[in-house]
Amino acid sequence: MGASGVRRHDPERRQRIIDAAIRVVGAKGIAGLTHRTVAAEADVPLGSTTYHFKTLDDLLVAALRQANEGFAETVAASPALEDPEADLAGALAALLGEFLGADRARVELEYDLYLAALRRPALRPVAAEWYEAVAAALAERTDPVTARALVAVMDGISLQVLLTDAPYDGGYAREILSRVLHAPARRGEA
Repeated sequence: MGASGVRRHDPERRQRIIDAAIRVVGAKGIAGLTHRTVAAEADVPLGSTTYHFKTLDDLLVAALRQANEGFAETVAASPALEDPEADLAGALAALLGEFLGADRARVELEYDLYLAALRRPALRPVAAEWYEAVAAALAERTDPVTARALVAVMDGISLQVLLTDAPYDGGYAREILSRVLHAPARRGEA
């Protein structure tokens, strides 16, 4: 409350707290995330973080949801999904290269949040939302089984690049994605 005893209206406070949580995870990892560290980073009272996010998992869910938005939206907006003649494997390899090359620290942060779902069940539905959003976008151009396989391959390539510090090889990614796209469907699939 302010000096007059009236609570200040701050409609952006929740968003500032989410942004601060993302910065804290980026700097200190998931283990460094506490209501106190986020409140300090957001420059808000500690009670504000617990008012907007009762638990750290609630805060992590909001942070993960925000961090995941970009890539799924980029895939969904790709012109290659609209044009059946477009080189979808090439377009996806290019998008993946842009994602991995834009801001490595940001990509690592997104994967920190994504992989936190392994130990924090509350995050699993949000991680699944990302996966399902990308697969749904790809299913517009291919079948659902192939779409899920494409997401798995892009995820795997991303993790290999991040974990090995290897440079992203767009030609390799295009080749592997093309193989998935052109693999014969087995009976009963699709």
